Amino acid sequence: MNDHEENINREFEEREKSVNSNNKSDKITNLGKVENPGHFNKPKADDPEIKKLNDIAGYVKLKLQNLPSQGRFYRDDFEIHIRPASVREIRDFSTMDEESVKDVDDKLNNIIVSCTKIMYGNQRGSYKDILEEDRIYVLLEIKQLTFKEGENKLMMPVTAKKCPSSQCEAQKNVELNTEHLQTQEHNETLEKYYDSVNKCYAIQTKNFGVINMAPPTIGVMRALSEWVRDKAQKGEPYDESLITILPYLQREWRGWGEKEIFASITNLIGYNDKKFTLIYRLAERMKIGIKPEMKFPCESCGAEVTVPLTFPGGIKALFIISDISSELL
Repeated sequence: MNDHEENINREFEEREKSVNSNNKSDKITNLGKVENPGHFNKPKADDPEIKKLNDIAGYVKLKLQNLPSQGRFYRDDFEIHIRPASVREIRDFSTMDEESVKDVDDKLNNIIVSCTKIMYGNQRGSYKDILEEDRIYVLLEIKQLTFKEGENKLMMPVTAKKCPSSQCEAQKNVELNTEHLQTQEHNETLEKYYDSVNKCYAIQTKNFGVINMAPPTIGVMRALSEWVRDKAQKGEPYDESLITILPYLQREWRGWGEKEIFASITNLIGYNDKKFTLIYRLAERMKIGIKPEMKFPCESCGAEVTVPLTFPGGIKALFIISDISSELL
């Protein structure tokens, strides 16, 4: 068992010791009666399957293959379940300072924390195991679940379109939703190194052995961002070039604190120029996020139209209704 597996198991054990006993009346305690109970054991409240049903009641399971990562860098038993954002969570989101990168990041993560449940089989996981590149897709799915009636549509302006027919009427905008998103294609050079067992790229090199790399998780990015902010506040220097590649080499965020990050960076400093350049270029090709433009069919002729991906009204518009005209008399 590797360190990642041990840390997850330890996290499961600690969580089991501090199980929240609130809302017991809402808990499922059995799966109903059967015709011939002699052939089955009666389900118990502490049964793992019963606990899982309690945990994800009211949640919707996402299809990992629809994520930008296609779920290729998660364990086989990894699941993401989401629910609509509550009024309280939307109120908190509305206090976002869009001029502060940290506050924007924190408010987006707060929605993820509140509205997702991560499962490893029957065990609870952490939102920090979601890949950073998958985060915006998950947020958009939560938004669509929150505003099922379309009361908070994000409309992207159509600046220009090329249709085969000159008779097409001008289309002013198109809704931003997950159906119109485009994701970065997986790099052909890297694909031959994909390790389906360890869910990463095991890249074989001539001079540096096997280098294991993967797109970073939210947990890794948060830990590194906090480390960088701390350095900046203290006026201490750090090498930005190393910060760009470190997340792709670090898979485990559990136990990865200030001392461990410093040790990781110290290790990178020891790389020669050839090894650094190699890893830097590999990290560039490993980006799997959403493309900065959407594609959708023209309403008139059905031809494919491309528009820039933006957030009209700012990032707050994800969960704060911008068009209130429908509620005014």
